[in-house]
Amino acid sequence: MLNVETIRKVRLAHFRDGKKIREIARDFNLSRNTVRSIIRSGITDQKYERSEQPRPKLGSFVDLLSEWLKEDRDKPFKHRRRAQILFEQLQREGYAGGYDAVRRYVGKWKEDEGTALVKAFIPLEYDPGDAFQFDWSYEDVELGGVPVTIKVAQFRLCHSRKLFCFAYTRESLEMVLDAHIRAFEFYGGLCRRGIYDNLKAVVTKVLMGKDRVFNRRFQNLASYYLFDPVACTPAAGWEKGQVENQVGVVRYRFFVQRRRFASLDELNEWLERECRNRAATAKHPEIKEKTVDQMFAEEKPHLLALPACPFDGYTENVVRVTSQLLISFDRNRYSVNAMAVGKTATVRAYADRIMVVRNDERGLNI
Repeated sequence: MLNVETIRKVRLAHFRDGKKIREIARDFNLSRNTVRSIIRSGITDQKYERSEQPRPKLGSFVDLLSEWLKEDRDKPFKHRRRAQILFEQLQREGYAGGYDAVRRYVGKWKEDEGTALVKAFIPLEYDPGDAFQFDWSYEDVELGGVPVTIKVAQFRLCHSRKLFCFAYTRESLEMVLDAHIRAFEFYGGLCRRGIYDNLKAVVTKVLMGKDRVFNRRFQNLASYYLFDPVACTPAAGWEKGQVENQVGVVRYRFFVQRRRFASLDELNEWLERECRNRAATAKHPEIKEKTVDQMFAEEKPHLLALPACPFDGYTENVVRVTSQLLISFDRNRYSVNAMAVGKTATVRAYADRIMVVRNDERGLNI
């Protein structure tokens, strides 16, 4: 079978350059009959289609395999035997061929019978103020001359597509809480739903279907801001495809070259400017005549209003004060004052500091 390039060269040599069939055959190491066929037929492409798939080893087992497939046809999908199971059963009946022949036959049989499973995807549409999506990405930068892999919290409003990014050195729960507080202040409001994958810092337990047990402190955040957290189905990234796509866009446009910053604060100031510039210039993917910022201006009146004060975004851990007036937290030791030796204290961890509290009284910032 000839490839498209060879056919093109033969046609050019004859019709454009005026070469004879004998000369073309010699130049391209082809038979004269082949050259003559290309010239006379007028083809520009050649495809090989097998009229019949030979099954030398499967042939005697086709009837048995078809009978099994017919038995499964009326059963619920989860009770039907897959090609691998059918292959193993055929082996027990004496079949000595390979798995691919069985797989191809099963696929063709199901296609002809109309029982093949077809995956269909319905485009998701969101009303103004309906939902936002959240995800993490990992990017390489230099902070103070040291190469660091930062964790970027990424938000995306599903209707207007406005993005917000904020970088941390970790992705623990206190960073998740802090990122939400900053995102809501950036937007000047929030949506009624937040869509997440099954983050370990947020989802404590995965139940049947869409049911999840969310972290208690994260539920406090959702209750305070009055939004519903919704977890995606495991391994179903298309359910939050917008932010999945945004991760690639942010990496390509913001971090395609290794950025250098003096500090994390400088990085986040730059990142916020880039987010604003992107929203001001990028066209909305569905409404091409408007920018993301123009769509956000229409969506903003539909956002939920922010509370008077931001959420106190800390996580709590109970620790014991040692005889050296030390506490252990997150594999580090800290010195504390005015704490009774042997008694317990509460460590409140924020994204940028920790606070030691005794008897619910404000204590030492560290």
